[in-house]
Amino acid sequence: MADVTIGGMIQVCLNGRRGADESAAVPLSPDALARSAAAAVAAGAEDVHVHPRAPCGGESLSPGVVAATLSAIRAAVRVPVGVTTGAWAEPDPARRVELVRGWTVLPDHASVNWHEPGAEELAAALLERGVAVEAGLWSGTDGAALFGRSPHAPGVLRVLAEVTDTDPATAPESARRLLDELGDAYGGKVLLHGEDGGAWPVAAVAVRLGLHTRTGLEDVLYLPDGRRAASNEELVAAAVALAR
Repeated sequence: MADVTIGGMIQVCLNGRRGADESAAVPLSPDALARSAAAAVAAGAEDVHVHPRAPCGGESLSPGVVAATLSAIRAAVRVPVGVTTGAWAEPDPARRVELVRGWTVLPDHASVNWHEPGAEELAAALLERGVAVEAGLWSGTDGAALFGRSPHAPGVLRVLAEVTDTDPATAPESARRLLDELGDAYGGKVLLHGEDGGAWPVAAVAVRLGLHTRTGLEDVLYLPDGRRAASNEELVAAAVALAR
């Protein structure tokens, strides 16, 4: 495995694609997101990742929705705040770029999933606007290979190495394979995280390697001891304890 050890920080992923049907604790409105972000930062999170939601509850990259979400969170915290640009929020690659170019309030960074169509053009649009890019590289996709050939690779803020294997028994090895795929493509500036059953085992791998990691209701609904998480704050506190 490539030597990718760096000092790690904890990012909180506030909501993701989840809704209240999965957990009443998932924050959706700008005010709820701001309160959740503030509590998570107080618990030890150093960075925020959010999926902006329209008043109807659906994910949106529209300038008005992004502005309302960012403005509310920034009034509550003084750490970097980033947003998703996932294809599920806007399936048309050209429209995603158009929306980004129309943003009136800019995030500190935005995640771009490299296996999704239009990733290169989207990353270029973000960088042109002065928005840092987190390169989303998912296990089980060709994202890492595509990123390794990208002219934007040297200029991204960091790599989000996302392990999609949710089996707690096999997720750590999936994480190691994904890191091997990355090799030295980005000099070790990696945030490694997992999902659901794989979330805490992968976080443990990240801690052992000194990598950045993240936690929050986007990724996992349960604490390491199996109890259902009541908030993003609880999940961040558990991640901080894991890192000690």
